[in-house]
Amino acid sequence: MSSVPVLRVHTGQDSNNVQTYHFQTTFHIGRTEECELRIDDSHISRRHAKVSYEQGQWWIQDLNSSNGILLNGERVTSAPVSPTLIVRLGLEGPWVWFEVQPPAAAVAAPAPVASHTMVLKSYTEKYLTPGTQGEAGHQTMMIRSAFQRVQKKQRSKFAMALGGVGVVALAIAGYAYYQHRELSERKALAQELFYQMKAIDVDIANVKAENVGKYRTRRQEMEKNYEKFLTTLKVYDPKMSEQDRLIMRISRVLGECELDIPPGFKEEVENYIKKWQGSGRYKMAVMRAKENNYTSRITSELLNQGLPPQFFYLAMQESNFDPFISGPPTYMGIAKGMWQFIPETGAKYGLKIGPLADLPRPDTGDDRHNWERATGAASRYLKDLYSTDSLASGLLVMASYNWGEGRVIKRIKSLPSNARERNFWRLLTEFRSDIPQETYDYVFYIVSASVIGENPRLFGFDFDNPLAHLDKQ
Repeated sequence: MSSVPVLRVHTGQDSNNVQTYHFQTTFHIGRTEECELRIDDSHISRRHAKVSYEQGQWWIQDLNSSNGILLNGERVTSAPVSPTLIVRLGLEGPWVWFEVQPPAAAVAAPAPVASHTMVLKSYTEKYLTPGTQGEAGHQTMMIRSAFQRVQKKQRSKFAMALGGVGVVALAIAGYAYYQHRELSERKALAQELFYQMKAIDVDIANVKAENVGKYRTRRQEMEKNYEKFLTTLKVYDPKMSEQDRLIMRISRVLGECELDIPPGFKEEVENYIKKWQGSGRYKMAVMRAKENNYTSRITSELLNQGLPPQFFYLAMQESNFDPFISGPPTYMGIAKGMWQFIPETGAKYGLKIGPLADLPRPDTGDDRHNWERATGAASRYLKDLYSTDSLASGLLVMASYNWGEGRVIKRIKSLPSNARERNFWRLLTEFRSDIPQETYDYVFYIVSASVIGENPRLFGFDFDNPLAHLDKQ
C-alpha cells in the first residue's frame, strides 16, 4: 500500500474542535463502532459513507444513507478527492474535509562535477601526464607523483564540496516545490470552504426564521476557518492599499471569493469610484437617506431576508433614494418609486398600482411611492433572486434587477449549477454581447458605491459610513 497516498481527514463543527485522522486504506464513516472513522452525530447514518482509493485517486461514496452526502449544497452519490474536498454529511450534519497528503519531495543524486578546472587540466596534460614530453626524469617523476597525490586529495574535497552544494540546492528546490504545492492545496481548500459558505447563505435565505440562528452559527464558524486560510495564504498583504483591501472585502460580502477575482476587476471598480467622486450624486443621496431615516429601515428589511445590507446602494443607484421619482416609459410600463418597480413586478410583490400608472408623475394611490411598503417588497424580490438561480451571487442579483429577471435568469440557468462557476464573470464571458452597457454600468456603480460606503473619508467625502450603525448591533 506504500504507493497509495495518505489521506488526511479533518472533522469538527468549529475551528477549536477539529480532529485530524490519517488513512491509507479503505475506511467507513458512520456512527457505529465498526466504522473506522466514527462520528457521534445524530445527522449521520450508522454506516454513512465509504472512502476508498480507486483508479489512481481517493473517492467518497454514499452508502445509501438516509441523510446523504452534500457537495456545494447538492446531494451526490460519490465524489473524487482531487486533491481536496469538503462535504457535508446530511443536510444539517457535520462537515468533513479531505486532503491528499503530498509525497515527500525526492532529492535527486547530485550531478557529476569536474575534478579540476580546465586550466589545471591543460597544465597537467602538457607537463605532468606520462608520454606527453618523452621519458620523464627522476625529478619529473617525483614532481608528478607528488602532484598526483595532491590532485587526488583536491579532487575528493572539491567533489564533496560541490556535491554538498548540489544536494542543498536540490533540497531547497524540493522544499520550495513542497511549499508551493501546500499553498495550492490550502488555496483549493479555502475556495471550497468559501463556496460551501455560499451554499449556507442560500440556506439562510430559504429556511424558516426559527432555524436561521443555527445556520448563521455554522456559517460564522466556517468564516473563521476561511479567515485563517486567507491569513496563511497572505491574501491581504500588509503592503496592500486600503482601497484594494476594501474592494476585496466588498467582493466577498457580495458573494465573490477573493481568491477567484478576475484580473482587471479592481481597476474597473476604481474607474467607477472616480465617477462617483466626480459627481455630487453620492453625497446628495446619502444625505437624503440620513435626513429621512431611510438607512436603518432599509438595512433592517434586507437583513431580515438574509441579504447583504450593501443592497442599500442598489436603491441609491435606482433613485438616489427619491420615493417620488418616475422613470421613462418602456414596453413594461413606467418604473416608479425608490426601488423603481415596474407595474407587473410591483403587483407581484403586493404593491397596489395606482390609477396614474401610465403617467410619469407621482401618484398618491400607488404603493410604489410608499417607500416603506416598497422597501419591504424590494427585499422580498431581492431575496427570491438571491436564494434561487443566482446562488447567492450579489452581482447576478443586481444584473437581474436591472435587466429584467426573465432575460437574465434564462442565461443564468444555462451556466453550470454550482456557485463557483455561476457568477457575474461567467455571465460576462458567455453573454457580453447580449448584456446592455447600462446593466454593466449598473453593477459596477453599486459595487463601487459599496466600497466607498465602507470609508467615505478615504475617498474624499466629508461623512462617515452610512451603514456604521450595523457594527453596533
